[in-house]
Amino acid sequence: MRPFRKKDSCFVGILIFVLLCLRAAAGNTEPITSLSAIQTLHSFKKFYFIPNFKMGGNYNLGEEADYEWGGTGGVTLESLGVGPLRVAYIAVGNPIRDEKGKIINAVVINSYIFGDSTNMYYFWHEGNEGTEFSMGAVVGPGGLIDTEKYYVVFVDGLGLWGASKPSDGLGMKFPNYSYYDIVQANYRLLKDELNVAKIRLASGVSMGGSLCYVWAILHPNFVEAIMPIGGNTSPDPVARWIFRLMTAAIQSDPVWLETKGNYYHLPKERRKNKGIMFGWSILDLMAYDFKFRVTLPWEDVKKGVFSWEPEGDEGEELKKRATDYDMNDLLYRNRTCDLYHIDGQLHRIKANTLVIHMKNDQWLIYPAIEKSTRMIKGAKLIGFESPLAHYAVFRAPHMAKKEVLSFFKEIGMVPGSKESGTSKGKSLFEK
Repeated sequence: MRPFRKKDSCFVGILIFVLLCLRAAAGNTEPITSLSAIQTLHSFKKFYFIPNFKMGGNYNLGEEADYEWGGTGGVTLESLGVGPLRVAYIAVGNPIRDEKGKIINAVVINSYIFGDSTNMYYFWHEGNEGTEFSMGAVVGPGGLIDTEKYYVVFVDGLGLWGASKPSDGLGMKFPNYSYYDIVQANYRLLKDELNVAKIRLASGVSMGGSLCYVWAILHPNFVEAIMPIGGNTSPDPVARWIFRLMTAAIQSDPVWLETKGNYYHLPKERRKNKGIMFGWSILDLMAYDFKFRVTLPWEDVKKGVFSWEPEGDEGEELKKRATDYDMNDLLYRNRTCDLYHIDGQLHRIKANTLVIHMKNDQWLIYPAIEKSTRMIKGAKLIGFESPLAHYAVFRAPHMAKKEVLSFFKEIGMVPGSKESGTSKGKSLFEK
């Protein structure tokens, strides 16, 4: 069966929102979570539906036909009375097609652990304020990833924001999903809806970096190169500990404890999501380098510090996250990260690989990345330090600019190369 196609994506986005509102009205609640992290960019996002996609099943690696529509033994949303599976994306740039009309110059940008395509677009695409934090744009006309020469697809990850997620209504009845499921759903999007025949490069930060490895493992002849930034291939003890602490904090929320996650019937004023605030305070504690953290005054730090009964502006920065996210969505995402382990499959990667990682990352420790990189034939690792530690992932293409440009030359992704064509003058990154 071929997936259902919707060409009018703006209409689809409106329809999704209306349906969510109608469902919410029937249950006397409001829609739980937004379809986009950054509302001002929501109009750029498009949606696609994949009927009968199986989540949580087993992937017989090396046999792509076996997991064409998800893993063996997986669960479909239709079997639970909802569906079909929804994925979301933002596509920009200039598609180049082969004689069969298929796109052969696609670049995929995966979302980070709690982000979506609007987040990555905001931080990396030219013309957005977020590029200031990232030390400049990464994607855009004449940029490192040049939209005049490449077709760039920013994708949401299954389980949050624009993709199907527990907070669509199933809550803790939502099927378990894996990193394999996240990638395979977006593979169906690229292949069936966008008519992509080849990925020139898969990149992304944090979890988005981790997903790069999965792209290369699941579809070795579809993906030519990967550039994982701040990602991992298995949950090292530090990461596992931190995210389990975050999970425990979320599950300590009084409403979650009372309902065991079945809280969608409650009015919004009952759903304070303080467990999300508590969990995020734990997670953020180790986001920055400690040497940098201790230089900050309490007036700055306390806005990210949780208290069940905050005083003044304590926890002020956490309140938006409590509004933006759903507890079950985050619990599922944390569980997915905890179960992710592909070290034994890294030998399958044929794609050219450049790994970029922060040496002082306190979520995903550098020695584990060194070990996993050695398991990939021909892979190169670039490490650097930053006071932002893990959060420096957004700046990585600029901080490792020389090495990235060298890698891109190797794979033919710079102006003037054979694959990407010729260009007058130098790129923005070589001026």
